[in-house]
Amino acid sequence: MSFFEVFLIAISLAMDSFAISITAGLILKEFSSKHFIRIAFYMGLFQALMPIMGWMIGVSFKHYIVSFDHWIAFLLLLGLGGKMIYDDLKCEGEEDSFDPQKRLVVMGLALATSIDALVVGVNFAFLDMSITMPIYLIGIVSFILSLLGVFIGCYLGTKVKVKFTLIGGIILIGLGVNILNEHLSQAT
Repeated sequence: MSFFEVFLIAISLAMDSFAISITAGLILKEFSSKHFIRIAFYMGLFQALMPIMGWMIGVSFKHYIVSFDHWIAFLLLLGLGGKMIYDDLKCEGEEDSFDPQKRLVVMGLALATSIDALVVGVNFAFLDMSITMPIYLIGIVSFILSLLGVFIGCYLGTKVKVKFTLIGGIILIGLGVNILNEHLSQAT
């Protein structure tokens, strides 16, 4: 998998964190570097740690499923992308209420938004990838986008509504199709 593809995965994984961070900024309404950094730190940390766990799980089971791992990667990314799209469409018009000033609330949200990164880590193992570069890239991208999200939410209010989770879901599905296509074209 190329750097660009890993970068797209990092952006896709960060979309949930970005959306949560915008909501946090809307709730905070005023600049607080302490809260901005805390939210971005936990979002980036959890997004970086979960692929490691998934990769370790995937490496443990890889030799059992090497002949059909591309199908698993495709189905996992398809399911994950589909879930992101479904969640985005289902939650339209709903507002989640949380207090972004509380550390445990932010940690819980960071954990919840990083479950998809665990699945991606399993995919990395199935694709026989090193986990080092992806975890740094995923963590840094999530940190930066979360920081930006809090800033946007805080300063732009509710004027801008972009479907970031929907976009992330579409990207993950596209990457799954690409993985399947690459493997099937190599087999022929």
